[in-house]
Amino acid sequence: MLSVNTNYSAMVALQNLGNTNKELEEVQGRINTGLKVAGAKDNGAVYAIAEGQRSRVSALAAVADGISRATSSIDVALAAGKSIGDILQQLKSRAVSAQMEDLTAEQRSAIQADYDAYRSQINQIAGSAEFNGFNLVGAGGLNLNVLMSDLSSGTAGRQVTSTPVAGLVPGLSAYVVGNGGVTAADDTTFNLNGAAIGTVDITATMTVQDYLDEVTTQTGGRIAASYDQTTGTFTYVAVEGVAVSNELTVTTPGTARAWLGQGVAAGAVSGASPTLTVTDLDFSVAGSGALSTVSGAANTLASSSSARTTSAGIDSAIVALNRQMASLGSQAKGLEIQKNFLTSLSDTVTKGIGNLVDADLAKESARLQSLQIKQQLGAQALSIANQSPQVIMSLFRN
Repeated sequence: MLSVNTNYSAMVALQNLGNTNKELEEVQGRINTGLKVAGAKDNGAVYAIAEGQRSRVSALAAVADGISRATSSIDVALAAGKSIGDILQQLKSRAVSAQMEDLTAEQRSAIQADYDAYRSQINQIAGSAEFNGFNLVGAGGLNLNVLMSDLSSGTAGRQVTSTPVAGLVPGLSAYVVGNGGVTAADDTTFNLNGAAIGTVDITATMTVQDYLDEVTTQTGGRIAASYDQTTGTFTYVAVEGVAVSNELTVTTPGTARAWLGQGVAAGAVSGASPTLTVTDLDFSVAGSGALSTVSGAANTLASSSSARTTSAGIDSAIVALNRQMASLGSQAKGLEIQKNFLTSLSDTVTKGIGNLVDADLAKESARLQSLQIKQQLGAQALSIANQSPQVIMSLFRN
């Protein structure tokens, strides 16, 4: 039926052209932004997931920044320790010189003055070893708690705390092999839900801190390990589900090592973000820290015997300082390993976000050309449809 009131062909052509224009606008938006999901209107579910992961990337960056600041604090402390170690060598030289029996009172007094001048610099160095307002080696300092993960306190997990180390409790810089009867054959394997997620290869030169670092590395950051030098216990935390009673287990191929955590049942934890505590170390000569043996009035070179006593105290201070420097260096290495892991994790999460929301520009380019042709054809079809009522005029001509 021909009608001047209703042109159905034109309406259909207009609808098709509108749909084409809408698709063309969508494709142009993807090309302009490079995103197939630029907002919640494009795909609400995918957009919500992507926003959550973007938030995590920001959190990972914040944790990495905190680790960088902690590393800088340790670097400053290590630099101070190196300078103080050089001073201790100078003090040792003066103390040895003062042991000579043929020194006059004036000569001994001059050596004492030189000794006191060097010794006074130790407190100045320790007091100025500060980064971002934090001093790890000055008198009256505080422990530095470094956040090692972005996982929030709302995530529950499992925890294994080993039994105390037998005999002498080793420090972080002590070697693992030989402490508690462990041998190089006692490689430690960590399991979640019965599946191994990483094995630490224990070597004869591995320190306790090296062992902790390897736990993080070999488990891909899924297990956070720490060691309490006061009680001699290791603690492993897996911030994953708690459905199975003993989902986190520790095994070794040799004799059961309860002080490494083997055979100890896992307990539920609140899932607080794992932290690494960098212990405050007093490098001053005014307190009871590593250099306590060169503190006070006992450091006198007034006689050969007192010089020998002072020299022995300096030797003890050098040993204690080097031990604590080794501990700081190990912790700095652990922070570096964790930061590298966070960087890799952030890159992986960012890639995952891209997989969700990034547009395939090659496909969009081909689709753009197709839609441009459809748009031209649609406009032509609408023009033809609008001309069809003119046929009615021919019916009324003479």
